[in-house]
Amino acid sequence: MISKPSRADGRIKRHYRLRNKISGTAQKPRLAVFRSNKHIYAQIIDDTIGNTMAAASTMEAAVKDKIEKTSDVEAAKAVGEAIAKKALEKGINTVVFDRGGFVYHGKIQALADAAREAGLQF
Repeated sequence: MISKPSRADGRIKRHYRLRNKISGTAQKPRLAVFRSNKHIYAQIIDDTIGNTMAAASTMEAAVKDKIEKTSDVEAAKAVGEAIAKKALEKGINTVVFDRGGFVYHGKIQALADAAREAGLQF
């Protein structure tokens, strides 16, 4: 019987490959995205000191009140708007996008587009 590698392992390998090329600095931090089956998370990270500068997810009350479900495209848009708003409040307007090994469509693309529309540049 042929054993097939898991999709999660493939995503982790892709993420490691991406992280070899992408790194956040204080001037241009990294916008890291993670999605689980139930929620979606976004963090703005300065990799030089390993500090999370801002974070947003569907678990926050402010985001959860705006959406019906926590795992659809509309939820991703709400998280994108929330992370962009928090970043702009802290004076961050340019970031490097880290899709976390996920394919750039659906929820990941919706989050990125919403963050761009709200004022982040990447």
